[in-house]
Amino acid sequence: MRLDELSVELRPRSAWEAVELGTALVRRHAGAIWRPWLWVTLPIFVILNAVGWALDRVWLAALLMWWAKPLFDRIPLYVMSRAVFGAAPGPRETVRAHWRWGIKPMLGYMTWRRLGAVRSLYLPIDLLEGGPRPAQRRSIVGSGVRGTAALVTLVCANFEAVLVFGVYVLALMFVPVELMTESARAAWTLLTESPPRWVQLLGNIVAWAATSVIEPFYVGAGFGLYLDRRTRIEAWDVEIAFRRLHARLLGAGVALLCLFALALPAFAQGGQDVEARNSASTPAVTDATPAAKPAPGLDVIFGRVDEDPGFARAAGRLGEDPLLNPKRTVSEWVRRHPNEEQTQLPDMPWLQAIAKAIAAIAQYGLWILLGVLVILLAATYRTWMPWLSGMAPRKQPVPVPIEHDPHAEAEPLPDDVMARARALWAEGQPRRALSLLYRASVAAMVARTGVLLVPGATEAQCLRASRSLGEEEDRSAFARMVRTWQYAAYAERMPDAAEFDSLLVTLGRRFGWSA
Repeated sequence: MRLDELSVELRPRSAWEAVELGTALVRRHAGAIWRPWLWVTLPIFVILNAVGWALDRVWLAALLMWWAKPLFDRIPLYVMSRAVFGAAPGPRETVRAHWRWGIKPMLGYMTWRRLGAVRSLYLPIDLLEGGPRPAQRRSIVGSGVRGTAALVTLVCANFEAVLVFGVYVLALMFVPVELMTESARAAWTLLTESPPRWVQLLGNIVAWAATSVIEPFYVGAGFGLYLDRRTRIEAWDVEIAFRRLHARLLGAGVALLCLFALALPAFAQGGQDVEARNSASTPAVTDATPAAKPAPGLDVIFGRVDEDPGFARAAGRLGEDPLLNPKRTVSEWVRRHPNEEQTQLPDMPWLQAIAKAIAAIAQYGLWILLGVLVILLAATYRTWMPWLSGMAPRKQPVPVPIEHDPHAEAEPLPDDVMARARALWAEGQPRRALSLLYRASVAAMVARTGVLLVPGATEAQCLRASRSLGEEEDRSAFARMVRTWQYAAYAERMPDAAEFDSLLVTLGRRFGWSA
């Protein structure tokens, strides 16, 4: 990693400042990001929608494009990771790298990690670093910024939704105000109730466009968080500062070395002159062993440097700097008179027994309380069990199917009412037999009185109309027929065979059916 070629200023930032750094990188390298993005995503979008159109499953194309977002996220991440440490790659290089770069980690991001809320933060860790123990690296790098990464995911998802619904609302803005209600209702019906394929295709286009706008910024925000975490953990900013200092000192050191090489002959000649003067002024030594010459000191070579009193004071104040010599205050309890002997309490066995009992109660008190509660519940179960069982939802009784007889009002009356009624009774259809007698009685009453009954007249209306019958026996026979029919129709109380035969004979005699 070439930290000396970084194109951004690395320093410890807050989490949201790191997100802003990532989005700024996306804006700076917009052309290098969106051109390969379109080259890769647009053909895949066209192919998926063509297949969905052929299968009449256009919505499936939108779902697959949304699910394949981690595959497309490698494009902006590849561009930014190269642009930060040098020049941004070209579109062709990015497209070629997309088919082979970072394939192995995509298995997790396309399956169990697809719906993860911190995908933008974990993608740079897995794709740019690699190596063993990826879970440990994700845990270390993501510590402290997972919440911010999750909020970035939520914000970007909301931005995509706003863009999609904004396009839909924009289409409604061109509808005249007087037609707004009808158009809104028609648009809602068109979008919700089995929309045609072309409407689904337009929705897929809008969703793809919104994703293409927002997704690079989402990846850039995660990349900014990754750079900030690496800066804090590995002190990249300090390393960069030392490298720059080393480069400056290296250039100054070469210059000093050249200057020292040029000045060395002059220093040597000056030393020889000093030695000659010293030998001329001192007597010769008669001893055979020559005297040792003292080595020239630093004062002779570089001259004497006077010490600056301001520098000495500044060096003395370094010890008072809280950053270099931090201090902290620790408070603790100590005895006021540590040398005094502690008074020994008298040995009281009964007090120790009480203390042990209290300790046992405190230790096993919850278990004792639980046992007492279980005993109370078992002793009073007759009181609370009915109340508790009453809280359970009751099973709804299975409704008994209603038996329906065919509607016979539209059927014409037979020529021989009594024979047909007896036949229905013998076939086990008493309800239809009584219905036939009731309709025949009503028809005979209407023929005699000349009243006009409304369609669907009730039994009470028929009884009131029967008051116009001239003879009391006719009115009584008709009232008996109505009462028998009401019992059978509404109370399921059928007459017995003798009662039915008596009723049939009476009605036949009064209304002339026996003839």
